[in-house]
Amino acid sequence: MAEDAYFLGIDIGTSAVKTLVVDARERPVAGAEVALATDRPAPGWSEQHPDLWWQAVQQALAEMAAAVPGVLGRITAIGLSGQMHGAVLIGQDDRPLRPAILWNDGRAAAEATALNAMLPDLGQIAGVPAMAGFLAPKIAWLRTHEPETLAATKRVLLPKDWLRFLLTGEFATDMCDAAGSLLLDEARRCWSQPLVEAVGLRLGQLPLLLEGPDISGRITAAAAAITGLPEGIPVVAGAGDAAAAGIGIGAVDDGDAFISLGTSSQLFLTTADYRPNPAAMVHAFAHALPNRWFQMAAMLNGASVMAWTAGVIGVPDLGAALDAVAARRRDISSVTFLPYLQGERTPHDDPAARGVFFGMDGGVDGFDLLQASVEGMAFTLVDAVAALETAGPVPATLAAVGGGSRGRFVMEVVASALGRPIRRYTGGERGPAFGVARLARLAVTGETVADVCVKPELRDVILPDAGRQAALAARLPLYRDLYRTLKPLFSR
Repeated sequence: MAEDAYFLGIDIGTSAVKTLVVDARERPVAGAEVALATDRPAPGWSEQHPDLWWQAVQQALAEMAAAVPGVLGRITAIGLSGQMHGAVLIGQDDRPLRPAILWNDGRAAAEATALNAMLPDLGQIAGVPAMAGFLAPKIAWLRTHEPETLAATKRVLLPKDWLRFLLTGEFATDMCDAAGSLLLDEARRCWSQPLVEAVGLRLGQLPLLLEGPDISGRITAAAAAITGLPEGIPVVAGAGDAAAAGIGIGAVDDGDAFISLGTSSQLFLTTADYRPNPAAMVHAFAHALPNRWFQMAAMLNGASVMAWTAGVIGVPDLGAALDAVAARRRDISSVTFLPYLQGERTPHDDPAARGVFFGMDGGVDGFDLLQASVEGMAFTLVDAVAALETAGPVPATLAAVGGGSRGRFVMEVVASALGRPIRRYTGGERGPAFGVARLARLAVTGETVADVCVKPELRDVILPDAGRQAALAARLPLYRDLYRTLKPLFSR
């Protein structure tokens, strides 16, 4: 491989578009992050217009070009990652017909219930029972509530694949993102005609299926003129954000496991074969590499609950506030927090669930609430481990990636709640953009997965604190009882 080869990863996240260029030695050359806003037109709804992603990508590329002159012209190949499950509907003019309905949108709960009743083996075919956030129930919701939109739909895409079309003119996706649509036959790695027809679609409306390192198209002259990217360079299929993070951290072999802490959070376990476990609401999906799958507990509320709490208590600097909480050296907050601001998937499948602070008295302050939010997020990971363990063992040591893993106090709480050491790797916060840059490299260099998808250098290992572990273990039953008690009230 040429020493001057550069690889670009683009990640269409929920809160931001992130771009990263790495060189042949995987050293960061340039990067940018452009924030995204989310619209909430009704309670429990969550939307973004696809045009905003394209604008943010152009801005991010321009920022990198300004910071590192000539960097875009040296890019050899591009990988795409993105938030999963979003419904992007394209009309006959190849334009979006409406804002995208995102992964954390709960409007299609009734449609999910109906799909599960109509197709009792859905969870075995698609890897998990239907839940409101997946693409398939959203299409069913549109069939009932916006039939004119669905009738006008030429193509149905996932978020990152709209960007692919603008860059290459091609309609395609990868196996992992397709898995998150709930329309994929996971074991056979092809679209499931019964599932597609059940929600009112035709196979011809869905994108071409490719493995993550496959070349999906090349930068067109029009896209090159707009972005500054070299015309003709390949764009690979890429990965949904969960699998992309796994590739970035080297979680590509059977038994590799990690926690991802971003806007949402996941507990991800690579498997050598397809192992569905629908009863535990565990997602069993195709990985973005051939002949690999994964099991995942998916929680809708990750590090974002800490940022939300900081905003509520009026703290402008979340990192400084977490440092202040750590300095108080309290094993556990006096308050218990249910962090279900966006509902919850694993293990509850409850889009109506909401956040609750419990146990407040006149002495509670903002730092108590912030500590409680960290602990509530950590408890969701405890439930995640329990869900995965219904199908088999979870490794005794877990890795952690994502922006939420940067803070030591947060990871000490997570390690103590889980009773497991947590490994952090150098560059682990680079996330999905780094993972799909690796896929781009695989596409053009002839290297093997074992050559490229190695684990990064170990940064540190965070061990459980005995006092905090005991306090959190004692609080966990109350946390779980609160949800069980309040569940009938959330829908009211």
